[in-house]
Amino acid sequence: MQQPMIVTGLAVPYDGVNNNNTNNNNNFKDSYVPPPAMNPNANISVNNATFKGEAQPKAFQDMFFGVLFYAHLIVILVMMGIYGNTNSYNGGNSKLIAAVGTVASVSSVFAAVLGSATLGFMMKFAKELVKMSLIFSVCMSLTVGVLGLMWGQILTAIMGFLSFAIGICYAYFVWDRIPFAAANLNTAITAVKVNKGLLAAAGLFLILGMLWSICWSVTTAGATAQLGEGTLFWFFLSFYWTHQVIQNVLHVTTAGVVGTWWFSPIECSSCCSSVVTSSFIRATTFSFGSICFGSLLVAIVQALRQLNYMTRDQEDCQILNCIIDCILGCVQSIIEYLNKWAYVYVGLYGYSYLEAGKNVITLFEHRGWTTIITDDLVDNALLMVSFGIGLATGLVGLLFAYIDKYSFQALGYSNVGAVGFIIGFLAGFVISSILMSVIGSATNTVIVCYAESPNEFQQNHPVLSSEMRLAWRQAWPEEFTY
Repeated sequence: MQQPMIVTGLAVPYDGVNNNNTNNNNNFKDSYVPPPAMNPNANISVNNATFKGEAQPKAFQDMFFGVLFYAHLIVILVMMGIYGNTNSYNGGNSKLIAAVGTVASVSSVFAAVLGSATLGFMMKFAKELVKMSLIFSVCMSLTVGVLGLMWGQILTAIMGFLSFAIGICYAYFVWDRIPFAAANLNTAITAVKVNKGLLAAAGLFLILGMLWSICWSVTTAGATAQLGEGTLFWFFLSFYWTHQVIQNVLHVTTAGVVGTWWFSPIECSSCCSSVVTSSFIRATTFSFGSICFGSLLVAIVQALRQLNYMTRDQEDCQILNCIIDCILGCVQSIIEYLNKWAYVYVGLYGYSYLEAGKNVITLFEHRGWTTIITDDLVDNALLMVSFGIGLATGLVGLLFAYIDKYSFQALGYSNVGAVGFIIGFLAGFVISSILMSVIGSATNTVIVCYAESPNEFQQNHPVLSSEMRLAWRQAWPEEFTY
């Protein structure tokens, strides 16, 4: 019998393949993508065809869309210089900004600390967290229905109770899959905790998003006053496109880091390892065009929905507006669903946008996992955590608003507590959503890597691998064949 080989301090059965760690590590430093599978059985073969990603040569993918994005940013900055109205930040508004900024800043710091500390709790009580998220979503639907009745909004009440009934049925049918979602979540959080530099990157993207929103608001207010509201679509497109790009750069960066942790954990052995920087550089250079491509598709739909929303008060068009918004919402959901998986392959291997989407869907189809990847239990849990952190920071905002209540009262706000709570809640919810989006991206990457290379996972992370294998077999006995 062969002697067990030691991988990162853990003994796992030797599979007869000579593993050269040095070569694998050097490969990761150059392209930070997974090395070839150590066991041929880990590949997916159907009719002698192999469905597994391959490292792409270092080249700028979908470069046209990256150049187009930068060109549009230059246009916005030029327009800000021409049409920007800096006078709106003088006088009383400056006092309001100072008061709101104080509460928002304190709440944001509290949310960041609380969000980071929550990761350990989420790992320890992953199953309970997923269960609570199901109950939470059902209770929220019931609350909407009851409030609709109390306020005399019959349509809102009907929608709330209908959602409540659907939620009950959904919870009943997916309750057995809770261990499956918890195992995925636990693995993803473990990867992120080892690479906490991802959370720092999330903070950087949040700041960029806030700065962009301020820049866009100043430019749009001045430009539409001079050029007319006919330009609104293009400004909405610019706003959503930039925010989508910021969000997806973080998604691709996370995919690259988690992929490295999966295949070569020694490269991700510290909080601020170079893997985070390398993945970020790749996302903002070679893969940036691909990110801009997929982000533009979503932004176009979002801009159209915003214009449709602005016409909702026209009584003659309300039914038509509802139909249009429903259609656009479905299109947006489909594109976002494809982007979620395509960008994992972009981060892992450096594919172009269309090629990444095609390859990753082909992977799931030939694994028979098209049903597995529609499971959204983890997303529900992360949303609930963000909501909970938002409530906690809302209380912090309320406290600091009362401490500085004279500033708010001088600006005409009589209900200081409500204002402080709302500011704190929004700041906390946004901060925690950014942090939880890292966990969500890590979870998606875990599923893709598990579809491709379960043997490498068993070799590098045997405890987590055993947990996931057991949970997946219980939840998906026919689809899961490992």
